[in-house]
Amino acid sequence: MSAAHAGLQRLAVVGASGRMGRAIVRLAVESGITIVCAVGASDLGRDVGELAGVGAIGRGVSDEVNELASAGADCVIDFSAPDLLPRVAAAAALGGAALVCGTTGLGEQERAALDHAASKVPVLWEPNMSVGVFVLSHLVRQAVEMLGDSCDIEIVEAHHKAKVDAPSGTAMRLAEVAKAARDKAVGHAGSNFVFGREGKPGARQPAEIGVLALRGGDVIGDHHVHLLSHGERLELTHRAQSRELFASGALRAARFLAGKPPGRYGLADVLGV
Repeated sequence: MSAAHAGLQRLAVVGASGRMGRAIVRLAVESGITIVCAVGASDLGRDVGELAGVGAIGRGVSDEVNELASAGADCVIDFSAPDLLPRVAAAAALGGAALVCGTTGLGEQERAALDHAASKVPVLWEPNMSVGVFVLSHLVRQAVEMLGDSCDIEIVEAHHKAKVDAPSGTAMRLAEVAKAARDKAVGHAGSNFVFGREGKPGARQPAEIGVLALRGGDVIGDHHVHLLSHGERLELTHRAQSRELFASGALRAARFLAGKPPGRYGLADVLGV
């Protein structure tokens, strides 16, 4: 689908000098989308097209978030940091741009900022822009609803050593999906998250959902959901092999969101699920 047909012609990228931002710029430029604003924390003044490996496009990296409000973007894609998100959301809303956000580690203030922006523009937040991860979450829900309290749930994620938050936003989304499915299956709330174990924590309790994080090397992102029962176990796994996977998902979401009414959206809407 062309950018013109999708209603996405002018794009702003926050976190443009980072690995995800550069991947988004590269795919956007290659598909004919114009980058009208590039906000980043490093490489200030450098042409964002050169950073992305597609050659100069006449757009330098800036650290001024307020430029988003006057950039005339159809959509803002944000892969930055939680403390920057409230300003990004406010500027996108002021400029009338849709907002696609993949920033993780959000707290109440950041979630409230997304809700406030969604009263004025369409907003889509997902901790993982991969369609495969979206499918994984649905498989986890179905499996846990079927197995109920007959299995122990453990979620293990692995990322590169430069990732600053743990567990990953995707791991927490999977844990929340598993908790909701188990509570539904057993007919009452009570599942609880356990983040790592050390010392002598005692025997594992049935309601626990373990969430563990591995950090090292250049792992882009692996997520494993273990459903362990007596005599058997079920393992559901997603491995990301390229950051372009997430960049492509973010652009797909931006194409969908551009021109939509204000409100909160998710990948389920993009995929028509």
